Amino acid sequence: MPRLTVVVPVYQVRAYLSECLDSVFAQEGADFEVVAVDDCSPDGSGAILDAYAERDSRLRVIHLGENVGLGRARNRGLAAAHGDYVLFLDSDDTLAEGALKAISERLAHTGDPDVLVFDYARSHWDGRIRRNLRADLLRSEGPATFSLADRPELLDLLQVAWNKAYRRDFVTGVGLVFPPGYYEDAPWTYRCLTTARRIALLDRVCLYYRQRREGSNILRTVSRGHFDVFDQYRRVFEHLDAHEELARWRDPLFRKMVDHYLTVLRRRDRLPPGTRAEFFHRASADYRARVPSGFVRPPGNQGRKYALLERDAYAAMAVATRAVRTRHKVVRRARAVARTGKRLATRLFYRAQLRRPLDENLALFSAYWHRGVACNPAAIDAELGRLAPGVRRVWAVRPEAADRVPAGVEYVRVGSRAYWSTLARAAYLVNNVNFGDSTVKRPGQVHVQTHHGTPLKTMGLDQRRYPASTDMDFAALLRRCDRWDYSITSNRHSTVAWERAYPCSYTTLETGYPRNDVLASAGAAEVRKAREDLGLGEGRRVFLYLPTHREYQPGFVPPLDPARFARRLGPDVTLLVRGHYFYGNAPHVEDVLGGARVVDVTAHPRVEELYLAADALITDYSSAMFDYAVLDRPIVVHAPDWEVYSAVRGTYFDLLREPPGAVATDEEGLIRLIESGEYAGEEAARLRDAFRRRFCALDDGRAAERVVRRVFLGQRDVPPVVPFDRRPRVPTPAEAFGTADAEGSALA
Repeated sequence: MPRLTVVVPVYQVRAYLSECLDSVFAQEGADFEVVAVDDCSPDGSGAILDAYAERDSRLRVIHLGENVGLGRARNRGLAAAHGDYVLFLDSDDTLAEGALKAISERLAHTGDPDVLVFDYARSHWDGRIRRNLRADLLRSEGPATFSLADRPELLDLLQVAWNKAYRRDFVTGVGLVFPPGYYEDAPWTYRCLTTARRIALLDRVCLYYRQRREGSNILRTVSRGHFDVFDQYRRVFEHLDAHEELARWRDPLFRKMVDHYLTVLRRRDRLPPGTRAEFFHRASADYRARVPSGFVRPPGNQGRKYALLERDAYAAMAVATRAVRTRHKVVRRARAVARTGKRLATRLFYRAQLRRPLDENLALFSAYWHRGVACNPAAIDAELGRLAPGVRRVWAVRPEAADRVPAGVEYVRVGSRAYWSTLARAAYLVNNVNFGDSTVKRPGQVHVQTHHGTPLKTMGLDQRRYPASTDMDFAALLRRCDRWDYSITSNRHSTVAWERAYPCSYTTLETGYPRNDVLASAGAAEVRKAREDLGLGEGRRVFLYLPTHREYQPGFVPPLDPARFARRLGPDVTLLVRGHYFYGNAPHVEDVLGGARVVDVTAHPRVEELYLAADALITDYSSAMFDYAVLDRPIVVHAPDWEVYSAVRGTYFDLLREPPGAVATDEEGLIRLIESGEYAGEEAARLRDAFRRRFCALDDGRAAERVVRRVFLGQRDVPPVVPFDRRPRVPTPAEAFGTADAEGSALA
């Protein structure tokens, strides 16, 4: 039997669950088991648990057939526990290094107390770590164990279940269980502390309590569920009534009850509209029914609130609350007026446009910071035109990019009055990055964030661990992300990464990448056209070289010499070189090329056409590899600086261990791979197949249709994903030119 059981209730935490479990299984020097309870989580968290259980026998997983809520999920884990002591760990929190060893040692040193209380720290989304503000209460002064009567100030700690270790036979002997409903920790904790005869302390941070920006706590949800607090304190006082020896706790627990009720009333993110008076009257009834004889109200403003509750004076409380809020609102408005006075006339125009009605048949598209018509937004635009031709589709482009807008595409120049008017009135905003900070998200507007690549490198908040890679204002970033209604993902890996990197209250749509539809559905005609548009016919081997941006390099300095590479491979080889869009078409891009068999395609408007034209892709760490893999053609990773890149930027997985094909770490090795044919051999194909199944499972050619039907047409029943092994194969360039039967669409 293990010394410790860690119970982990799990519901809708796929972005954080691995980090939670890793923090537990990395613990050394402690004898423990983990019981994870999948509370019928709809987001795939159960599959993550099963994968961990296959790797580590210390984990047992319980899958519930229906969602029962946090308290009852904990009860299921508690019933399955074998350890001498039980701990509860919420599945988005983490254990500190060495926590379980420290807990085990403290339990042994204090002679196996009923309860051990340990410290925690709040881990904020912006990287701040703040220790519990009442850490002073955990100082080990006096006897090693004691009862609550000796340290009643422990009631001032945050009353939660997860900052304690409980002796399991004490819990079963007292009959402790978590009740259903919100605020289930209150009756559990108060019964536990008031009943325990031997309590011990551990003055050490053992747990990091994650402070997510959105959705981290059900108590921040506006709901009638907050009325559950009355039932929870009814249970607390029923316990006191049943145990005369606990009568001394009636006064302090009455204060806790009243303070808790006042907190719920004060918070504007809890009670639904129209229910505040009802809540107040019920709180007042509890006050009068449970106020202890001789009770003395606290001093100051809090005491005045107690008095209002005692008199059931809701009207007076509402007037006082409105007066305070009015003062705050006046101050905020005064500051806003001062800022508005400094804005340019175009901004004032924008504000005026914001007061006009939304146009339900207007959609504004943008891509790559308004660089042109491209990527996922372009694919969605085209499909929207097919399925909902009544929606007017307008693109936002920079003035200098206007001449590159395809014929027939309506656009507005960024910064113009037409732009601000469209931005204000469009019912739909579609972008693969964020619109600017000055954008106002109006009620009724739908913002679709399509992203523009599967992440190998860390993104968003995850970049905080790699400060050399960014000087980003993370708070401003997340304010922009707060506008998202939908986040389009190309695979489950991206879903988890985006939900952790951008923790906001959007809906994730796992549809596949719309821009990859043309790759999944291409036939021989499309492949031949892609070649011919580049002036490349049959009989040539074409490699697309697509290196990524490096934060530690000021310009386009590819680690591969394109001209020398092309010369070494012979006259039948053409190397297409595409610099990262951060570098644009600057002269230094042309400087590194040279040679008749090297073609600069940096300015080509549709990278998907380059993919179709190429026999193989050569890249380092670009997300292009995830898109090109849809074609099931060879991919070669040239990674001469992997250690530096991964250390500076950070990555989500080790590319050299899980590559999409053959890997070279220097230029000579790359040339050998291609000259020998190893880059297209059986082992490379095996690696590519595993990579494709992991990252291309959703790219079946109908991603854009799924997005349009779900977002624009409001249809829930969207086309299902075609199973991976039932999709037709896209012809290679050799097949497109040499096989008459390959004519036409591969999906026809």
